[in-house]
Amino acid sequence: MAVARTQPLTGAPAAREAPAPLHVAIVMDGNGRWAKRRGLPRTLGHRAGVEALKRTVAAAPDLNIRWLTVFGFSTENWSRPAAEVAELMALPKRYFESELGRLERDGVRVRIIGRREGLSQDLVDICDEAEARTAANDRFFLQIAFNYGGQADISEAARKLAGDVAAGKVAADDIDEALFASYLSTRDTPAPDVIVRPSGEQRLSNFMLWEAAYAEFVFQDVLWPDYGPEHLKAAIDEFHTRERRYGGAVADDVLATG
Repeated sequence: MAVARTQPLTGAPAAREAPAPLHVAIVMDGNGRWAKRRGLPRTLGHRAGVEALKRTVAAAPDLNIRWLTVFGFSTENWSRPAAEVAELMALPKRYFESELGRLERDGVRVRIIGRREGLSQDLVDICDEAEARTAANDRFFLQIAFNYGGQADISEAARKLAGDVAAGKVAADDIDEALFASYLSTRDTPAPDVIVRPSGEQRLSNFMLWEAAYAEFVFQDVLWPDYGPEHLKAAIDEFHTRERRYGGAVADDVLATG
């Protein structure tokens, strides 16, 4: 994804009045509970979650969001019942079959991060098609984490980096945070400014562990299938109340304690 890389660990935060470009990452959680409360199969909860994704992607650009990363399927989700896994595997195809044309026309660039191994060939093909057809777009960036885990991504990056060190391509003394980050699957996107988790749960669940170093966290008590533009706006409004320090201190704090 051809975008300028930010330096969130050392750079100054953007002005609060215009914190663009803004990267929002969302853990899409609560599909199963949404279905259970309605006496429906969990599979229907996941299908309702696809509709929530459509609403959220459509609303994001109007909220000054330029990058949106959503967590669709984790490396740990394989342990769920086979029927539910099969339904989860079908969701990207269902989403792209209905939305890819619009995403392409609207200038959205799609990227799928996570392991391709273990996915069916037709799922790999539709993901590849989505990336290829939107490769020239740059108005908005949609990154879908599918068969993804933060720990797995870090370990794979470490393995690739170790291989390059062994091959003499990289000197061990040159390894720092920026170099390591260039081996992650998220290397071509800025770190998220805010990570949102609906459903009432308050944990990362192995999502963007490295990239979350200085992200703000917003937890919302709404199940993902009920999610819409008003909830996304509320999360952004909450983000705008935060004072981002990146490990430093604001001038008032220095004066008060100095």
